[in-house]
Amino acid sequence: MSEGGKGSSLAFGQVVIGPPGSGKTTYCHGMQEFMGRIGRKVTVVNLDPANEAMPYQCAVDIAELITLPDVMENLKLGPNGGLIYCMEYLEANFDWLQEKLAAFKGHYYLFDCPGQVELYTHHDALKNVFAQLAKWNFRLAAVHLVDSHYCTDPGKFISVLCTSLSTMLHVELPHVNILSKMDLIEQYGKLAFNLDYYTEVLDLSYLVDHLASDPFFRNYRRLNEKLVEVIEDYSLVSFVPLNVQDKESMRQVMQAVDKANGYSFGDQEQRSLEALMSAAVGADFHFTSTLAVQEKYVQSQDKAVEEEVMDL
Repeated sequence: MSEGGKGSSLAFGQVVIGPPGSGKTTYCHGMQEFMGRIGRKVTVVNLDPANEAMPYQCAVDIAELITLPDVMENLKLGPNGGLIYCMEYLEANFDWLQEKLAAFKGHYYLFDCPGQVELYTHHDALKNVFAQLAKWNFRLAAVHLVDSHYCTDPGKFISVLCTSLSTMLHVELPHVNILSKMDLIEQYGKLAFNLDYYTEVLDLSYLVDHLASDPFFRNYRRLNEKLVEVIEDYSLVSFVPLNVQDKESMRQVMQAVDKANGYSFGDQEQRSLEALMSAAVGADFHFTSTLAVQEKYVQSQDKAVEEEVMDL
C-alpha cells in the first residue's frame, strides 16, 4: 500500500465501534465466521489495547505495539486517559499498522475498536487513523453497535440517538447503526412502541410525551423536545436489528454494510451465500425481519402475561 494510494488496489472493511458492552468483539467473531462460510477472506484487526480475551482469530493485534495496562502502570494514567494515549500512540506509528496490514492484501478487514465513547465523539486520534486508512485506499464503513436494551427506557434511547448522531458527524465515514443483542430484548422489559418505531426512528414526539408521564422527566420536557428536534432535523439516524446467532440477521447487516462501503462480491460468493441461507431454513432459523423480531417479542410478552394470570 503506497502512501498516496494511487498505485494500490482497493481494500474493503468495517470499523466496529460503540460503547463498552455493546457486543463489538462478539460481532467481529460472528461476522468473521459468517463471511468465512461464504468464501470471503477476512482479517480481523484488534485496535482495542484493553482487549485481552479475543474469541476470534486475530491477525493484527495492537497489543504488539502498546497495551493499556502498560500505559496505566508506566504513565500513571486512568483507563480513559490511557486509552486516549494508546490511540495517539497508534496515530504516531502509522508505519507499524501499514506494515501489518500489507501482509493481508486482498482480504476483507474487520477493525475491532475500543469502547470509549469520547474517541468517536470528541477526540481526533481514531478519526485520523480512519482517514489514513482511506489514503491507503481502504473503503471503510463504520458499524456502530448499540445494546437493544436502551429501547426499553425512553430517556436512555434519546441519549443513544444523540450519541449515534454525534458519532456519525465526527467519524465522517459511511455509517450503519446496529441494535445488537436482539435475541435478548424480551428479557429487558416491555417496549413502549413497536420495534420498527426504534429501528426507523419514527416521530420522536411520542417518545417525549411518554417521558412526560414520568415526574422526573416532566421538568425536562423542553430540553427533550429540543434534543429530538436536532435528531429529526439531521434525519440521519436509523438502526438495523442484529442477532449474531441468526444467519438471516447477519446477512441483512452484511448487505447493509456492503452497500455503505461499496463492496461488491462475485458469483461464487453469491452462490455460497444462497447455499448458506437455504440451509438456514432449518431448526436454527429464528426470524427474518424486524417485523418477525417484533412478533417474537410480542409473543413472549403475551406468554408472560398468561403465566401471571395463571399464577393468580
